[in-house]
Amino acid sequence: MNESTPRGYDGKGRTEAAAETRARILDAARRLMGTQGIDSVTITTIAKAADVAPSTIYATFKSKEGILRALMEASLFGPAFLQAQALLAGVSDPVRQIELTAHVARAIYDGERNDLGMIRHASGFSPALRAVEQEFESRRFAMQGPRIAALFTAGRARPGLSEPEARRILWMLTSRATYQALVQDGSWTPGRYQDWLHGVLLRELVA
Repeated sequence: MNESTPRGYDGKGRTEAAAETRARILDAARRLMGTQGIDSVTITTIAKAADVAPSTIYATFKSKEGILRALMEASLFGPAFLQAQALLAGVSDPVRQIELTAHVARAIYDGERNDLGMIRHASGFSPALRAVEQEFESRRFAMQGPRIAALFTAGRARPGLSEPEARRILWMLTSRATYQALVQDGSWTPGRYQDWLHGVLLRELVA
């Protein structure tokens, strides 16, 4: 054993090397999936492009779906989303929380469009993409639950609206399909989308 190398430094170096390898794999996968489509890309081709062994990819991500899941996690819930969530976490007024949901939705889909736009274009009908998307949709639905619950607890929900209905309306209005129809297909700016969503959420959900 080399006593001249501090144990903590050696551990830090290994952590940094693992992070660098993970980033290289994700970058290679993003490029390949964006040009060839998810279903056409294999672990072997990703490993070759990232200059790692296939076993390294399996040890890090378990499967190709694991790589796709990591790519979506980084794009959907990246820095812009975390900033929006931090802003939301500091607000106790349930109506203001509903308003800020428009900001959160924009952060999610702006990040996804920038990071995964080519992959979606090349893999629109990929079963793997659909399966991972469903996981994230379930997660998004769960994350919105406490905001709707707070709105009803405070007695600020629109009259005649049940809590399950309100959750579905919020989830639907903040969906990827709405963002795509207005921003990507309708040529709206992200800012206009956020302003519109802010208004419609208040109109549909708040007394």
